[in-house]
Amino acid sequence: MIYLKTDEEIELLRENNILVSKTLAEVGRHIRPGVTTKELNSIAEDFIRAHGAVPAFLGYQGFPASLCISVNEQVVHGIPSSKCVLKEGDIVSVDCGTFMKGFVGDSAYTFAVGEVAAEVRQLMEVTKEALYKGAMQAKAGNRVGDVSAAVQEHAESFGYGVVRELEGHGLGRKMHEDPGVPNYGARGRGPLLKEGMVICIEPMINMGTKAVVFEQDGWTVRTRDRKPAAHFEWAVAVRKSGPDVLTDFSIIEQAINN
Repeated sequence: MIYLKTDEEIELLRENNILVSKTLAEVGRHIRPGVTTKELNSIAEDFIRAHGAVPAFLGYQGFPASLCISVNEQVVHGIPSSKCVLKEGDIVSVDCGTFMKGFVGDSAYTFAVGEVAAEVRQLMEVTKEALYKGAMQAKAGNRVGDVSAAVQEHAESFGYGVVRELEGHGLGRKMHEDPGVPNYGARGRGPLLKEGMVICIEPMINMGTKAVVFEQDGWTVRTRDRKPAAHFEWAVAVRKSGPDVLTDFSIIEQAINN
């Protein structure tokens, strides 16, 4: 069932998603060679709690951490570990969620560790562009397929693989609500987008094949060919006038570029 949000509820969702952006910015400040993903998880959990929220991921369906941290060929849902030490040239996809005042925030950003190869940098940039292009379709009167097709068309125009097994979702009092928002599809198809819907659009794009493997830990998803993957996510409220982006990547980018 799709729940339409009031303006007041959307503002509470915005508050959560801004906190997620600030948390990702704080994590981004600490991403460097030699840091473990477990350390990054602790930084995020402390930051979220210090700002009056709780980590939405911790304990969700049994997930054991506050962040999903996925390195290089890991697409999503990587479990932070003291054994995972970042090194120069890695890319790190960090997915973060908060729960505060009865609503959820959810966003992801892929960070570079030092200098990364040009082809990897392009993967990151194209994935982010695919997110922007998908989000621009999130307006009342369009359909989910318009969002999905915009993401797919941009990513595939560079020869990248678009993951099929995982998708975006509605967002509200629960982290995963209807409708599902795939990163592939046909324009004019899927659920109708209506004023007051809030959706998470999250391209998961692979440098090589679209095929993925689900690891034995029950969470981590990686590319089958072990080539890198990137993941960016926005929470977006659907308006008649166009998309109302509740996430703020500028907070993250200001932190990591200073």
